[in-house]
Amino acid sequence: MSESSPLLFLLHVAGAAALLIWAVRLVRTGVERGWSVPLRRLLRQGAERRMVAALSGTGAAIVLQSSTAVAILTSNFVAAGTLAAAAGLAILLGADLGSAIVAQILLTRADWFVPVLLVAGVAMFLKSQSRDYRMAGRVLIGLALIFVSLTMIRDATEPLRDSKGLVTAMTYLGGDPVTAFAIGALFAWAVHSSVAAVLLFVTLAAQGVLPVTAGVAMVLGANLGGAIIAYVLTLGAEIEARRVIVANLALRGGGAALALFALSAFALPFDYLGATPARQVINLHLAFNLALLLIALPVTRPVLALVSRWITAPAQSSNLTRISALDPAALTQPDRALACATREILQMGEGVEAMLRSVIGLYDEWDDTAASAIRAKETELDKMHIAIKLYLAKLHRTADGEEATQKSLELADMAVNLESAGNTISDVMLALARRRDQSGSAFSETGWKEIRDFHDRVLSNAQSGLNVLMTMNPDAARALVEEKDRVRDMEQRLQRSHLDRLKQGLTESIETSNIHQETLRALKQVNSAFTMIAYPILSETGDLLSSRLTRQQG
Repeated sequence: MSESSPLLFLLHVAGAAALLIWAVRLVRTGVERGWSVPLRRLLRQGAERRMVAALSGTGAAIVLQSSTAVAILTSNFVAAGTLAAAAGLAILLGADLGSAIVAQILLTRADWFVPVLLVAGVAMFLKSQSRDYRMAGRVLIGLALIFVSLTMIRDATEPLRDSKGLVTAMTYLGGDPVTAFAIGALFAWAVHSSVAAVLLFVTLAAQGVLPVTAGVAMVLGANLGGAIIAYVLTLGAEIEARRVIVANLALRGGGAALALFALSAFALPFDYLGATPARQVINLHLAFNLALLLIALPVTRPVLALVSRWITAPAQSSNLTRISALDPAALTQPDRALACATREILQMGEGVEAMLRSVIGLYDEWDDTAASAIRAKETELDKMHIAIKLYLAKLHRTADGEEATQKSLELADMAVNLESAGNTISDVMLALARRRDQSGSAFSETGWKEIRDFHDRVLSNAQSGLNVLMTMNPDAARALVEEKDRVRDMEQRLQRSHLDRLKQGLTESIETSNIHQETLRALKQVNSAFTMIAYPILSETGDLLSSRLTRQQG
C-alpha cells in the first residue's frame, strides 16, 4: 500500500478493526449463550473468600473475553442480595486481570491455527444438533476471526513505517501521553470492549506505527474506558450494585491515571517489560492489572465504604405516574394496538423478574419491607393483567384479520402466564420464606446451595424470555424452550437429592423438607411461564410441528 492512498489505508484498517470488534463479541456471546448458567454459578459460589472471588472473576473474564460481561453478571447478583458487595468488587478486580490475560493469549501469532479453528468451528456450528456444540463452534469461529483481523491490521500498517505524516502524528502522541490516554479511553468505550482496544493498540505498536510511550498511555486509557462501559450500562441498577461498579471504576480508572502520571513523571524505562515494543505495551497492561488486584484486594471494604458516602440512595420524591402502554386510540389500527399490548406485557414480565430476583433473599433473611414491595408489585401486576385482557378483548371484537386475532390470543396467554408466575412468587414463595423465618429452621448447606443454583437458572431464563419477547428471535426462542427440559430434569434431580438427605437423617433437611420441595416446584412453574413466551414464535417457524418441542408444550 502506498503512502499516496490514505483513504485505502483507512478503509483497510477500519475494516480490520471492525472485524476485530465483531469477532470479540462473537466469542463472548457464544460463551454467554452456551454456558451462562455455569459461569453465573462460578461467580456466586466463588465469593466466600476474597482471593477465591477474584480468581473466579479472572476465570470468567478469560472465558467470556470481557470484564464488562462479568461486571454485569456480578451487579445482578449484588442487586439480588445473593452476593456481598465486597465479594462483588473482588470479582470485578479479578475480571480486570482476566481481560489482560485474554489480550496476552490472543496476541500469540498462530497463523497455521486459523484454518483449523475455522474448519472445526464451521463444522460444529452447521452440522451439530446440540446447542452446546453449536455455541462451541461459534466461539471457535470468533477466535479464528480475531487472529485474521490482527493479521489484517499488521498487513495494512506494514508499509506505514516510512510514512512521514503518520510518524509525525504518532510522535506527537508519544510526547503527549494525556491525549493518548484520552484517545485510548474513548476508543475502548466507543467499541464497548477494552480487549479489542488493547489488541489494536498493541498491534500498531508491534508494527512500529505507535511509539511505546503512546501505546502505554492508550492501553492505560483503555482500562479507564473499560470500567466506564460497565458504569454506563448499570446506571439504572440497584444502589448497592452501582456502588460496586463505581468502586471498580475508581480503582481501575484512578489507578490507570496514577500509573500514567508515575510513568510520565519519573520517565521509567520500559526495557524491563520486554524486548519488543509490543511486548512492553502488553506486559505493562498485565502488570498494571495484577498490581491493582494485589493492592486493592485487601481494602475492598474501606473502598466500598468511601463510595457509599458518595453514591447514596435518592431522596424520596414524588414519582411520575406510570402511564399504561395500552392506548385506546390505537384499537382502530390492529398492528399498533398489538404493539401497545406487547409493550405492556413486557412491563409485566419485568415486574415478575424483579419479584423473582428479590424473593430469594427473603429465604436467607426475612425483610418486611422487601416482602411488602413484592406484594405491592403483585397487586400492580394483577391490575395490568386485567387491563391487558380487556384491551385485547376490544381489539378481538374490532379486528378483521385472522392474523391480528391469533396474535391477540397469543398475547393474552402470555399475560395469563406472567400473572400466574407473579402469583406463585407472591403467594407461594413469599409464604414459604416467611414460614422458614418463623420456624427458625435453616436449610442444610447443600440444600441452600441447590435452591440458589436453581433460582439463578430460572432467573437467567426469565431474562432470556424477556429478550425473546423484545427481539422475536427464533434461535433465542428455540434455546429458551430447550431450557425447559433442562430445568425439569434439574428439578427432578434436586428433588431426588433432597430425598437422599432425608434418608440420611440430616436434621436441617428434615426441618425444611416441605419448604425445600415446594420452592423447587414454584421455581419450575415460574420458569414455565417465561418459557411459554417462545411458543408462538416457534409455531410460526414450524419448530413445534415435528420436533420434541411439540411434546414440551404438554
